[in-house]
Amino acid sequence: MKRLIENGLMFGNLIHVESPVLIDRYNRALEHLAGKQTALSDFHIDISGYSPEVGDELDDHLYLNHGGVNRQFILLTTEQKRAPLLNAKFSTSRDILRDFIQDNESQLFALTATDAVAGELVNSVFSVRDPIRLFDIRQITIEADTTSGTLKHADHLATLVDQFKEQEDAWFDDVLIAEMIDLVGKSGDLTRNPVRLKTVDYEQGNFWTSHFGGLYLFQDVEHPAVIASRDKPEGDLPIKYVFGLKESNRIAKFLEYNDLVEPIVKARGVDVSAILQQKMDFIVIDAAANAGLDLRNLDRSDMRRLARTNAEVLPEEYHGLRRLLNWAQSGGTWPRIGSEHPAYFYALRAADTPDRDLVNMLLAELTPLDFRQMFICHKELFYRTYARWPDVKKAYVAEFLRREYQVDKAGARAALFGHEPDMSGTEPQESPRPQKDLIQRVGPWGAIRRST
Repeated sequence: MKRLIENGLMFGNLIHVESPVLIDRYNRALEHLAGKQTALSDFHIDISGYSPEVGDELDDHLYLNHGGVNRQFILLTTEQKRAPLLNAKFSTSRDILRDFIQDNESQLFALTATDAVAGELVNSVFSVRDPIRLFDIRQITIEADTTSGTLKHADHLATLVDQFKEQEDAWFDDVLIAEMIDLVGKSGDLTRNPVRLKTVDYEQGNFWTSHFGGLYLFQDVEHPAVIASRDKPEGDLPIKYVFGLKESNRIAKFLEYNDLVEPIVKARGVDVSAILQQKMDFIVIDAAANAGLDLRNLDRSDMRRLARTNAEVLPEEYHGLRRLLNWAQSGGTWPRIGSEHPAYFYALRAADTPDRDLVNMLLAELTPLDFRQMFICHKELFYRTYARWPDVKKAYVAEFLRREYQVDKAGARAALFGHEPDMSGTEPQESPRPQKDLIQRVGPWGAIRRST
């Protein structure tokens, strides 16, 4: 992993903590949340305040995420909103933390000027020993305060102020006045600087979790389903359809019936040929690396040569994409690639829906030879997969991502996953969608097979 770290592809955009003042605040918050402290003189933290160096020191990389639910956090600065979330157990956690910081940025800026803010992403579940408990995680509430209890003191002070205003002889209540003066010293002047955080409940409908080997829960769609990365969860679940990753036909129907994907060749405002060609190149690189070939300083002619000399070992994913590329470049007969074909999911991207990131994450797992999409959309899977690659492929991938992605992340994401309105009206013809009554009779992912 050293090569990834050196190229800024792992642990990038973390916040460096080296000030003794900030370290002291971090330790007070860590003691408050977990009863632990760090002796490190500097370390890096993610959006939640988790530090891989502190995790190594404590021999506990879940020190802010015990049980993998109700993630705790430590905020030292509002700049943490730009940092990634490491060791994510739920795909929604980073977005919730980022939204919380942005929704309360001015208040958190004032609070973190003098203290750390510690808190927790709270739901009704404290353990997920059984998969059915995942379906109870529908709403997340954030509870937060400084380590000195500024917000708690402010709430108490506000109550006493109201009592002082309403109590007829309050000016003669020395105990009440003394308590108010004491709280002002802890929370500040509420009349000039009111300290309040917005109380927002964040919905968590469709999400991915790393629990049980990885599960994608699509609950808030017309045809709900669970997709398991490994073994299907056992026991009764409050959802009818549970698929494994190898059930490509059923997953394809699920994605299509819920309008969650679109063919790359129909995308507008992107260079379709370039995207398909690069996906093919990634497949060639994998075959060449497994054959022990030298992958340094490759250009377009080298890629063509590798494809020619390794044609007999290139998988069906390559040949399917090649037919799509030929159609995109020169027209002719539209290649009908059904969901049983290994190239099928490589030819898709998420449609423009609120679940776009989650769907692209699932597609990254269904297209393991496309290392770029895996890195962008499913970093936890990328790091696990990267560790098993031959060294020549590790070197090539690290250099490619540094050169082609790191220099313009936003541009690369927009080119691959962005959406432009369709203005051409010249899309390839698709097979007609099955009638709704047929779906209701056999179920949307029954025995019927179709090609797109």
